[in-house]
Amino acid sequence: MEKSRVLVVGGTGYIGRRIVKASLAQVHETYVLMRPEIGLDIDKLQMLLSFKAQGARLLEASLDDHRGLVAAVKQVDVVVSAMSGVHFRSHNLHLQLKLVEAIKEAGNVKSILKSLKMTYI
Repeated sequence: MEKSRVLVVGGTGYIGRRIVKASLAQVHETYVLMRPEIGLDIDKLQMLLSFKAQGARLLEASLDDHRGLVAAVKQVDVVVSAMSGVHFRSHNLHLQLKLVEAIKEAGNVKSILKSLKMTYI
């Protein structure tokens, strides 16, 4: 089986952390988007460092920084969106659209997966 370069957005969430672990277990080159907005959330920082110790690569980019997001997406061929549904529905949809725009501009992604938990519309 051909291995993919997988970017998980929302990798510290309930579903996202499981996707990261599964991707690493399948020996895919696994990237986790590390958003600067996490600030000093120690639990999330520890989880990200644990992923890194297991072989994941951390890519720092904000969903509000289109250029940075495009640069992150250009490094992979699969994007998994597992962003938390804790945001207001309209805000969550807005973040998803920003990710889709970055994927379209990057032009290299062959698969996009979105967590079913995120479907609110």
